[in-house]
Amino acid sequence: MKKYLLETVERLLVHLLTLKDWSSKEIIEVVDSSLEIKSNPEDYEFALEGKSLAMIFQKTSTRTRLSFEVGMTQLGGHAIYMDWVTTNLVLADIRDETRSISGYVDGIMARLLKNSELELMAEASRVPVINGCDEKYHPSEVIGDLVTIKEKLGRLKGLKLVYIGVHNNVCNSLIVGCTKAGVKIVTVTPLVNEASFDKELVEAAKATGLYEHSLDVRAAVEDCDVVYTDTWVDMEFFLDPQFRKEKRVKTMLPYQVNRKLLGDSDALIMHDMPIHRGYEIAEDIIDDPKSVILLQSENRLHSAKAILLKLLSSVT
Repeated sequence: MKKYLLETVERLLVHLLTLKDWSSKEIIEVVDSSLEIKSNPEDYEFALEGKSLAMIFQKTSTRTRLSFEVGMTQLGGHAIYMDWVTTNLVLADIRDETRSISGYVDGIMARLLKNSELELMAEASRVPVINGCDEKYHPSEVIGDLVTIKEKLGRLKGLKLVYIGVHNNVCNSLIVGCTKAGVKIVTVTPLVNEASFDKELVEAAKATGLYEHSLDVRAAVEDCDVVYTDTWVDMEFFLDPQFRKEKRVKTMLPYQVNRKLLGDSDALIMHDMPIHRGYEIAEDIIDDPKSVILLQSENRLHSAKAILLKLLSSVT
């Protein structure tokens, strides 16, 4: 009987590892839930009372840590920050440590260097696992991005978003999130982070008819509703003297989001942060009236709450 109950719980366990695993309906529901929570936060003050979230960080973080930690607090729960290097995750098998951790908490949010290790963590966990970013995907970021777009433009379906930058983890999640939400996405990506590229994801997006790739950045932004950019150098390499940053910057500079590129466009300007001013985006564009970068950051809190409610509410 106990074995049957355990197998039933495992079948019902829902993770957020990549938006590839979520349906269009699930994504839209979480976006709408985020906006509802933002409008009526008092209705959710005790929604996760008595629940605990382990937050495991192998990478640096600002918005992901704050959104999930503050989110758990405002929902009446508790979050525990775990720095990878100060835990036994650095010494032991990740599966053994995850089995142990999941016996203490109701959910795990992990920000890891490798998606393969996140997959192992999810396989071993007895509670939902949320991907707080890895080298391939950043689903929690993109749910917050979709929340911001819908809040500002009133809809998602039928819009056009142009992503300009390096094809990376955020780009992957934007491709999936946009196409599943009915948003056309054009990626202008002269460089690809090979560790991030997911051929299966790209092919599935092409099949929807809502995904295109182009290197004609001016034509791409002409009729778009959203212009989105991201760092040209991943955070773990930006301060690394061994990384050939100058070469990458020289290649990418013609694709900088700036006044000359945007002209009189009314498109929303988005960036998932951290921003490297004067690199992927010009100084004056960051604070442009059409920039929703800080709102985008703020909405990570509300989308984190919606994700937590969806995944942790079913844990008993």
